Formats: sequence, structure tokens, C-alpha cells
Amino acid sequence: MKPTTHPHSQAPVELKPLIEGPAQLAILAALSILMAITRFHTIGAALHLQDASMAVFFLGGLYLQRHRLFAGLLAAAVAIDYIAITGRGLNFFDHYCVTPSYAFLLLAYAVLWYLGRAWAPSMSAKPRALAGALAVGLVAAAASFLISNGAFYWFGGRYADPNFAEYLDRVWRWGPLFVGTTMAYIGTALLAHALIARLVRPRGAASHSHG
Repeated sequence: MKPTTHPHSQAPVELKPLIEGPAQLAILAALSILMAITRFHTIGAALHLQDASMAVFFLGGLYLQRHRLFAGLLAAAVAIDYIAITGRGLNFFDHYCVTPSYAFLLLAYAVLWYLGRAWAPSMSAKPRALAGALAVGLVAAAASFLISNGAFYWFGGRYADPNFAEYLDRVWRWGPLFVGTTMAYIGTALLAHALIARLVRPRGAASHSHG
């Protein structure tokens, strides 16, 4: 006898990558390269590009989704920082930005990745889905910034007398820049998504009509 299923109940949705095979590898490579060239400050400055790491993790969650790829990109981010710092003859753990708060980057990037991953089942090239992805990206970017910036301020040990007024000043000073930069990268990626979908749609429709 089969178990009775409530008519309004839904089976759990298995989150699968939106794009499989070579295209997924291309996305992984593109995100990795973007993070590398913008995280190396000398290269990013030469190309006039701001750090794209926050956008990379949100887009990774949206398109790649797999837990192991999140771990891989996280390890890549740490490796890039290590090479960038030690390559200038500095000790990694003596660098101004490397404090106990550095560990909070795991949480900051996880928020981006897993909010992107949560939106993935609703993702398509339709304007409503793209607008939703932008909205989720904005929430994720703001939350990620508050985690990383707050951890550095309160737990980094770089401020002699941390206080809430100074912290709010830092949030208003740097938040719009970091979140705005992240949204610019995410918006560009979603625009590319819409354009590519528009280009491949006629071919897919034609093959379906002849099937």
C-alpha cells in the first residue's frame, strides 16, 4: 500500500547546478580568474577593477552550487591573499588585515554562496527572476559586508577603543562602496545571462519544433 501524500505537500527540491558539463567548468574558471585578478591589488589597480570576491561567491552559489566548489573557492581566496602578501616580502600573519577576524570570512562568503544557492531553483532569464536574483544579491552583499567589516572592527584588535558610533561611521563610509561594487559585478553577470539566453533560445525552439 502506497503512503498517502497530502495534496498540498511538495517533495524536497534537489538543488542541481543550472549549467552542467563544460559550461559549468567555464563559469568556475571565469569566477576564479576574476577573483584572482581583482584580489591581487596590484593587478586590480592596474586594470581599475575593485575586488570581486563577494560577487564571485554569490554567483558561485547561484550557478555552481556544490559544497565542494565553495570550499575550493574559499581555499583559493586564502591562497591568493597568502601569495599577494608574502610575495611582497611580508609575513602573512603580521599583515594589517590578517587578524583573528580573518576567520569570519568563512561566514561572510558562506552567506553569499548559500543565499545564491537558495535562489537557484527560481533562476531563469525572465526579468522577474533576474530582478529577484538582484534583490537576493543585495541582501547577501549587505549581510556579508556587515559580517566581515564588523568582525574586523570588533575582533581585529586594530582599534584601541572600539565603540558603536565609530563602527556606524565605518559602515556608512565603506558599506556603499563594497556593496555597490558587488552589485555592479552581479548585475553585469545577470545581464550576460539574459543576453546568452536570448541568443540560444531561437536555436532551442527550432530544434524542439523539428523534434
